[in-house]
Parts: sequence; structure tokens; C-alpha cells
Amino acid sequence: MLLHKKRDRLRPWELALLLALCFTFAAGMWADRTQARLSDQLVRLHVVGRSDSPADQAEKLRLRDRVLELLTPLLADCETRDEAVNIILEHQEDLEALGDVSVQVGAEYFPTRRYNTFTLPAGEYAALRVTVGEGAGRNWWCVVFPPLCTEALAEEDASDAFLSLDEKSADLIAGGGREYDLRFRLVDVWGQLRQRLEDDRNAAP
Repeated sequence: MLLHKKRDRLRPWELALLLALCFTFAAGMWADRTQARLSDQLVRLHVVGRSDSPADQAEKLRLRDRVLELLTPLLADCETRDEAVNIILEHQEDLEALGDVSVQVGAEYFPTRRYNTFTLPAGEYAALRVTVGEGAGRNWWCVVFPPLCTEALAEEDASDAFLSLDEKSADLIAGGGREYDLRFRLVDVWGQLRQRLEDDRNAAP
């Protein structure tokens, strides 16, 4: 009977491992919900250059500016991500007419990206992908909805554009103190880990 009771008890290292697994699972679920909530409010913009030559990179930036010039007023009155995506799809031919580009709208994984006034954690987002020519050059990433990539917001504070996000999401990406910095890091690390696991699974024979 005594031996049976001893077997029923968890060793200290087993208890520590169990607690660590529970914490990881709970933290992962929270990070998934947080990243999903943030993703539900944004449309990313991904412009891929023809090549890395100076001329082709300059062309990429000119096309970026033309895309933003076209879409910014069209998306100005949008209240949701889905509404913004629908408007972009309605104007896909207009986007393709801007130059030698292919245009796609869909879900895409993005690594962590830091800008002047905000940072976006790694994860999957709805995205407008504009590929110039063969698309063998460097990328340019930002957010087309809400309009966080306009020239005015690059020079000034982006707080007005954050008004379309819920308070928790805005605090997370704009920096709301040490607590939100820790939460951001958790979301970021979890997003990167999930992508690595997905890449490993896809690479498996």
C-alpha cells in the first residue's frame, strides 16, 4: 500500500515539467487569440521588387507610392478589415494597371517588423501582395488598412490611425508600457515558433 502511494506522487521534476507544459499551453492559446484579434483588424501591404538593382528598387518604391495613393482615399471610410479587402479586390484591375505587376490578396505570414511609431508581431495577416516583374528583389512591408503607411503618418504620430483598432491591439503594437512589451514579446515569439513548426512540417518528406 505504501509503495502504491509513492508511485501516485509526482516527482518534483515531473511536477515542474507538468506546470511548464500547462503554462506553455495557456500562453500559446492567449498568444494565438491576441495575434488573431490583431490580424482581424489589419490589411498588410507587401511590395516585392523586380530585382535588387538600384533602378528596380527605386521602381518598387514608386509603385508603392502609387498603390498607396490609389488605395488610401478608397479605404478612408472602411470600418473593418473585410470591408477593406473587398474594396481592394474591386480595384484589383486598377492596381494591375499601375505597372508591370501582379496583384494577389490573401493570407500571408509576416516576420516581426518595426516602424517609427509601432511594431507588428510575427504572424499571419490578410495581405495585398504587389509583385513587380519576376519578384526577385527585396520586399517592402507595411499596413494599408488602417492607413499606417501614408507619408503623413510616417512623419507624424500615428495615433489617429490607431483609433480604428481596439485599445488592447493599439497598446500592444504602439507600446503601452512594460506590461504590453512583455505581452508583445510573447505573441511575437509564439508566432515565429508556429511558423517554424509549419515550415518543418511542409519540408518533411
